[in-house]
Amino acid sequence: MRILITICARGGSKGVPDKNIRPLAGQPLLAYTIDTAQRWRAQLSDAEVEVILSTDSEKIKAVARECGLATDYTRPAELATDQAGKIGAIAAALHHAEAERAVIYDYVLDLDVTAPLRSLDDLHQSLQRMEAQPEALNLFSVSPPHRNPYFNMVELREDGYAQLVKPPRGQVLSRQAAPPVYDMNASFYFFRRRFFELGHESAITDRSLVHLMDHICFDIDHPLDYEIMDFLVREDKLDFSL
Repeated sequence: MRILITICARGGSKGVPDKNIRPLAGQPLLAYTIDTAQRWRAQLSDAEVEVILSTDSEKIKAVARECGLATDYTRPAELATDQAGKIGAIAAALHHAEAERAVIYDYVLDLDVTAPLRSLDDLHQSLQRMEAQPEALNLFSVSPPHRNPYFNMVELREDGYAQLVKPPRGQVLSRQAAPPVYDMNASFYFFRRRFFELGHESAITDRSLVHLMDHICFDIDHPLDYEIMDFLVREDKLDFSL
């Protein structure tokens, strides 16, 4: 089995400037994802696993090198804009790695730098799930939601009045009674090689699996998210081991 781990870290973050390399509990944020990739690779003795960094930033390349991941690959400029989707960046890194190494990978695992709160068990369980369901194209990590579109999430109709995002069949009087839904927490994505051959542009397909995390996980989108994550890691307040 051949697995390519992609770590995508562009340099143009506006919400939290330089967030991919900003220190978190004494280490660059990027270091946590590199460490997870290397430790997981070391545990897969029956697989060939490679790691590639996809970035447009020389500064990020330099920090990654200090963290043990050197690369000569530079993400194309058109895939490093605010409008560019992540799937395209992952596909470009995959094609570069396959051409450079003259191999075809069976799976791609994308580890998100800004959502590093994951465990090696999360990754092992997810790979096992993918292998057990060969018809699945991909799998992504999710968490229990804070809101439910069947109960307490609304949208505005054209007439200006509010309605539930997903009106349920029958009346739902509590969130616990609503149909289960999940938050995509962006921490990691497994892709079967065929996913990219089919040209998908979104991680949500008609054959997508989810891995429900049983511990805290969230993405850094706002400066306050960073402060919360820094506190949790620095003060050892996580409900699992990184």
